[in-house]
Amino acid sequence: MTDAMTDGRTAPRVGDGSEGMQGPYGSRLLHGWYATGGAADVEEHLGRYGPPPFPRTAGAADRLVRAVEDAGLTGRGGAAFPTGRKMRTVAAGKGTAVLVANGMESEPASSKDETLLDLAPHLVLDGIALAAAGVGADEAHLVLPRTRQDQARALREAVEERRRLGLDWVPVLVHELPHHYVSSEETSLVRWLNGGDARPLATPPRPFEKGVARRPTLIDNVETLAHLALIARYGPGWFRGAGRPDAPGTTLVTLSGALHTPGVYEVPMGLPLGEMLDIAGGASQPLGSVLLGGFFGSWLPAGQALRVPFTKSDLAALGAGPGAGVVVALPAHVCGLAEAARVLGHLAAQSARQCGPCRLGLPAVATDFAELAHGRCGPGQLQRLEGRVGLLAGRGACRHPDGASRFAATALRVFADDVHHHLRYGPCAAAGHEPVLPLPHTPAPGDRDWR
Repeated sequence: MTDAMTDGRTAPRVGDGSEGMQGPYGSRLLHGWYATGGAADVEEHLGRYGPPPFPRTAGAADRLVRAVEDAGLTGRGGAAFPTGRKMRTVAAGKGTAVLVANGMESEPASSKDETLLDLAPHLVLDGIALAAAGVGADEAHLVLPRTRQDQARALREAVEERRRLGLDWVPVLVHELPHHYVSSEETSLVRWLNGGDARPLATPPRPFEKGVARRPTLIDNVETLAHLALIARYGPGWFRGAGRPDAPGTTLVTLSGALHTPGVYEVPMGLPLGEMLDIAGGASQPLGSVLLGGFFGSWLPAGQALRVPFTKSDLAALGAGPGAGVVVALPAHVCGLAEAARVLGHLAAQSARQCGPCRLGLPAVATDFAELAHGRCGPGQLQRLEGRVGLLAGRGACRHPDGASRFAATALRVFADDVHHHLRYGPCAAAGHEPVLPLPHTPAPGDRDWR
């Protein structure tokens, strides 16, 4: 684990702007794509990076975990938990570990994981093999939604090709799970891999204690594992060459809404949101607000959001967070209440319906919000809605009601002027606008749809 590859290759250049399509911030995870304009097959991947540097002894495995800790890598799936700390906990658990790579990406406003798996599949598979070796796992699982069958087929072919070349430390199984919003939650993955429904489990124990087959289980987002593969090759110092000391590295973000060139971009951590949107061509219309983190995220006024650096600590000071790297720019002329009502209806329909907040509270909040956005709502109904929103958080078996509560509460705060207008005059003309936030056209899951 050094700052350069042991076979003499140099690390990808970052940040000097000379790489053409890479732009002024360079590229790490997407280096191969920017270099060739296509997805890398295994020969091209090995030609660029060489074979993954497996830690073949206990001491080498510990050095890998220490390198991840020193790099300051945090999870890129939403929680932003320190990856090295999680690895060390799993490695110290009772029994042989299991690794699960989460590529479910059930957040409708995100497409970064799908893009990464399309363009750099072997970087993710390297990360799976290295992380498994680092925690002493003897099996690894890559989980994807059933809606991406072509990608699952391609990844199975890649896994088989790597097996023939002897590249992987442990066997990797690719699974296709039901594609519901809560099915990507880590306990949902464990439950499904153990033969049950892809619905969350009450905790404790957490998966790092007793997960798949009741063994200590490391569950990491696929982007996190791809970063780990580069840290193993180039070292923590190289990783910290981008971003800030308290938020090192780069991250993939899905930028959408009123932007000239929406899409998936790789940016350094700590980049102000305004500069991030500039990478996507800048605003195509005057902005009113920004949604950060996706449907479990928070709304911020555009004037406030564009100045804030994209880090967990900076966003937390505003009651927000990076989540799964989702940034949606909402035009000023759009009715934010109508957008929020659509999302809350989706979240209510997608719940696992295993506990009171999801069976009763979330549907009631969604109904009240829809009435506020599209019907006639009086002050008493608004007070009832605010009360119901406040009762959602911290009461569910999983974090689904917590995320919905945060989304609803910040919508009521940021769109307060719209709330007052709707209370006094009824729905505004913009409430019937063309939707901005993406929603999948899928029915609410029935009891048989979770397996």
